[in-house]
Amino acid sequence: MAAVGGAAWSQGQPVKIGLLATLEGPFAAGGADGMRGAELAVKQRGGVVAGRKIEIIKASSDAKPDVAVNATRKLVEQDKVDIMVGPLSGGEGIAVKDYSKTQPQVTFINGGSGAQATTLVNPSSNFFRFNTEGAQWMVGLGKAAMAKGYKRTMVIAEDYAFPYSQVQGFMSEYCRAGGKVPAKAWVPLGGKDYSSVIAKIPNDVDALLVVLGGADAVNFLNQYEASGGDKPIMGGSITVSQDVLNYRGKRRESLVGTLSAGPLADAYDGADWKAFVADYQKTYPVAQGGFPSPSLFAYVYYVNMKAALDGLAAVNGDLSNNQAKLREALSKMTLKTPNGDVRLDGNRQAIGTTFVTEVVKDAQGNLFNKVHSKVDGVEQMLGMKKEDFQIGSRDVPACP
Repeated sequence: MAAVGGAAWSQGQPVKIGLLATLEGPFAAGGADGMRGAELAVKQRGGVVAGRKIEIIKASSDAKPDVAVNATRKLVEQDKVDIMVGPLSGGEGIAVKDYSKTQPQVTFINGGSGAQATTLVNPSSNFFRFNTEGAQWMVGLGKAAMAKGYKRTMVIAEDYAFPYSQVQGFMSEYCRAGGKVPAKAWVPLGGKDYSSVIAKIPNDVDALLVVLGGADAVNFLNQYEASGGDKPIMGGSITVSQDVLNYRGKRRESLVGTLSAGPLADAYDGADWKAFVADYQKTYPVAQGGFPSPSLFAYVYYVNMKAALDGLAAVNGDLSNNQAKLREALSKMTLKTPNGDVRLDGNRQAIGTTFVTEVVKDAQGNLFNKVHSKVDGVEQMLGMKKEDFQIGSRDVPACP
């Protein structure tokens, strides 16, 4: 009787979920929207799963790996959270994955970070990622660029793990199709001055691939406009997210027509996506800080939080035995998302859908991404044999 009573008491206790996003630094606007996405998933369940209240404890980072780990450590070791959701940025994700190995009693679920190495290199048995990652997000863009006549492209990207992944995803396909990348410029995260990079853009390139996010993207676009730059731009997934498309600046108008790729398209007409957008807009209207459509960060944080809650429901809130039942459920789960089903591979990494998109303007002057094409079932090896696959870096791939 004591054992039964103890189990019932345990089931009634709140589940503490740590929620980490970048609320400072260049991705602050995206991080705030990531929080909205995660909170929306909780709200849709009424804040309760399997009779257990969901208690969210928030923490902030600034896209630096050490700051993310310190914030995670506080949530895990002081606040005693049961589950972690986060972080947002690629280098942070690798660092938090490594930390997760020291805390086997906690289940870690990604927030928005998209570096390949998080799940491809020394994966952690208690770290799960239900969003596809940066290279997966770029599948299809290389072919679209060649079809547009962009045969020579310069890359301008932040110098850390996530942009390496984005560039790898683009170039792997682009190079195979005959495209050339004669120049790459790797810039620091949180950069303010892009004049030296702009001055080095070759005259003979057809387009630029810009993999900058948040304030970095805004700063570059404004400076490129001021310099008289007129090369067509292709964007990384975070470069054309709603937190960038809705900044106020002259260059914003010239983003119309920009090709990009990612796990969502604002104007996708799927019924589940439209329902998700409507719920986001109702819960977070523009007048209260929301965007006209959920940003990439809102979407991926929503997906990962939904996975945590669906997993809890599947095991009736049972977190006993170092959460063994929860982890088994997560590993085997087919997660229903607004953009289709997601399942995990052997490294607990998502296999899912990628959209190639194009920026358009609606009647109210808001910028959105419409669907150019759609690729389902994108896995982390991008269709390559294991022996042919290389994780992206400053120098890999290369097709000069």
